[in-house]
Amino acid sequence: MTDLWLGALLLVSLVAVLWPFLFYPLVLRALQTQPERPVAGPTPSASLLFCAYNEADAMPDKLANLAMLKRQHPSLELLAFDDGSSDGTGDLIAAQGDLVTLIRGPGRSGKAHGMKQLAARARGDILIFTDANVLLDSEAIDNLLARYADPDIGGVLGSLHYVGQDESATASVGSLYWRIEERLKDEESRTGNVMGADGSIFSIRRNLYPDFPDSVLDDLTVSMAVVFAGKRLVKAKDVIARERLVTARKDEYRRKVRIAARAWHTHSHLRPQLRRMAAIDRFKYASRKIVRWFGGLFILTGAVAAGALALRISPTLYLVGALVVALVIWRGIRARSGPFAALVDVLIAYAATLQGVAKAMTGRTVTIWNPAKSR
Repeated sequence: MTDLWLGALLLVSLVAVLWPFLFYPLVLRALQTQPERPVAGPTPSASLLFCAYNEADAMPDKLANLAMLKRQHPSLELLAFDDGSSDGTGDLIAAQGDLVTLIRGPGRSGKAHGMKQLAARARGDILIFTDANVLLDSEAIDNLLARYADPDIGGVLGSLHYVGQDESATASVGSLYWRIEERLKDEESRTGNVMGADGSIFSIRRNLYPDFPDSVLDDLTVSMAVVFAGKRLVKAKDVIARERLVTARKDEYRRKVRIAARAWHTHSHLRPQLRRMAAIDRFKYASRKIVRWFGGLFILTGAVAAGALALRISPTLYLVGALVVALVIWRGIRARSGPFAALVDVLIAYAATLQGVAKAMTGRTVTIWNPAKSR
């Protein structure tokens, strides 16, 4: 392979790694704002839904948060699904039966199955989805429902603020990654549609809730149904949810493998509808989802190209470069904080995502989940 081809491979790999975080945001900023057009009318009714598995430690704060929201919105319907918890989570929720309606699963059936059970029972015009360990700010419901004054809006995402970013390098990297993710969603929302939601806080009109198998990532499937229906999926900065970060590398690695595997499996399930989206939405989806899923592969090809170029220039340069990289990684593995630890955590995140995608490509996915112990 010639130096020219190696250089081109290195450049393409570098651009691909940086695309979701540097070039894609620049493209979004150049796009025109798509204004919302609210129409005066009554505030829609709402149901708040969440699934839980072994979240007993989080339940006291969660139930207190729900009680606060219920006092502010007496008509707000609260529904929970217990996915066969073994730590008494279901009993804690059941003890608040006057506050939350609990559905107990037959065992481990997964979040997608649980959310479908809750959505079938819900009576609100708007379905609000959140997680068992997430707390909503006091104004979140008001601010969220206000966005539905625009009849073209079919779904509204909130803003997730993480807590505990200073507790480890893993948490710090996770916090930085999520701040970038939130900014991307803000720009996507300003220019039309956000490309999917996470489970911390999002909502849709009940009549848009789709049918889907239990094996898919329900957050992505349900939120993208809004786009497929020709409605807008937007993000509200003033709808704030708070969640603790995962602080242990082992927990974060397993979490990212699981999410990536389910995301790719979901992508395969949604592919026919994705192909029918508007060109701008297909561009957004590819930029924020597909390119990032294969970031680990781009890093690997870039490293191989850089190493091959260094070897062709000088074996000594190649050896010195390899030793420096090995030293940085070794320092990062041993460190609990600092730039080297952060770099290693970034590489681990890319590796976990690529492993999850590869797992899904071989036909394997993950239906059930376990909460991270290091939150």
